[in-house]
Amino acid sequence: MTAVALVFAGLAALLHGYIWVMESLTWTSPRTRATFGTSQAEAEATKELAFNQGFYNLFLALVTAGGIIAFAADDDRVGATLVFTGAGSMVAAGLVLLLSSPDKARAALTQLAFPAVAVVLLAIALA
Repeated sequence: MTAVALVFAGLAALLHGYIWVMESLTWTSPRTRATFGTSQAEAEATKELAFNQGFYNLFLALVTAGGIIAFAADDDRVGATLVFTGAGSMVAAGLVLLLSSPDKARAALTQLAFPAVAVVLLAIALA
């Protein structure tokens, strides 16, 4: 069960790495604007905010990846701490988006699905 949890944690880290790319590197591109439903003017006006927010996603991905690496190195305590911290924060951020902007439910559920599965499965595996 731990291995399956770590696969979902890895998927969550990859997704949040991709979100970092979109928010921090390609925010004003037509494809990213279409993904987030922003106009050129909105993207330009929010570019600095998106850049910063993207790095939050990157850091959560790196923490989660560090937890996976720690598990691979047989340090389950550090691994669990990092996966629960990174993936749990991804779930919390997704819930904030869902509750504050119900019209963005699809994005929120996309953001929190993989890490939620990882957290639940890891909790079960370690119980």
